Amino acid sequence: MDKVSQVQLSVIIPTLNGGELFADLMRKLSQQAVTVGEILVVDSTSNDHTCKVARDYGARVISVARTDFDHGATRSMAAKEATGELLLFFTQDAVPAGDNLIENLIAPLLKDKTVAICYGRQLPQPGATLSAAALRNFNYPEQSVVREFADREKLGLKTVFVSNSCAAYRKTALEEVAFFPEKLIFGEDTCTAGRLLQKGYKVAYVAEAEVYHSHNYSLSEEFRRSFDIGVLHAIEHWLPDTFGRAEGEGLRYIKYELGVILQQKKIHLLPLFFCRNLTKFIGYKFGSKYDILPRWLLPHLSMNSGWWRPYVP
Repeated sequence: MDKVSQVQLSVIIPTLNGGELFADLMRKLSQQAVTVGEILVVDSTSNDHTCKVARDYGARVISVARTDFDHGATRSMAAKEATGELLLFFTQDAVPAGDNLIENLIAPLLKDKTVAICYGRQLPQPGATLSAAALRNFNYPEQSVVREFADREKLGLKTVFVSNSCAAYRKTALEEVAFFPEKLIFGEDTCTAGRLLQKGYKVAYVAEAEVYHSHNYSLSEEFRRSFDIGVLHAIEHWLPDTFGRAEGEGLRYIKYELGVILQQKKIHLLPLFFCRNLTKFIGYKFGSKYDILPRWLLPHLSMNSGWWRPYVP
């Protein structure tokens, strides 16, 4: 009997009005070559057919109030509930590109006990803008790689890059770091990766494990997401202090996207390119200085406006 058939797997998916993409995700999961022992859907009181779709595919639905959802705490709760030795996390809009996604995703965990996290390759959704596609191709290249703590010297903050949109964790390793940190604006995956790397574990990027997942953000959404990244790095300052600043990786991406525009001869996109990246830079800088901004303003600058409720009088 091979290792894959011997290991217990649990899939965990937070949801809120998942719509057709969530239905596609559940259908694709049911077609995987590897059998999943259980699927836990943690639903924030959806008012569409999300819960019915989940149950139709055999998932157990755990309901949480929308106001109680927490990126780290909610996933930790589900992880503790799960029975699997390996925990696979998806977001509701990450759709597997093939039937061997799970088999490929968990392979490094079965091969090397020092690997604690594997995360998959995110492909642009059909209809993705050039900017959205370039970001996915920059962050999720064709080559797989395994990273460890010492790699921070050459990779900087990229060392801790990981995404819970498609990731598998060794449950015993998660337990060592008390699962995911609570009360973060977002970035529970990045912080957990950092803690596990510090403990001597490795993170594997598995390019063969592919999902379709991208966002065509507007300029205001780019600002707000970058603002939240700045907030995360300001509050969890141990991340940039330990692994390096975000600006270097941001500059590398700008050069990459510019190269794509020039290669495809889409010069008409240059004004939007400069405007978009300036917007992201300003958003990040504002977020990194959130503590000197008026409190009433913070929810309006953030993609996670509800997170600011305790901060705002």
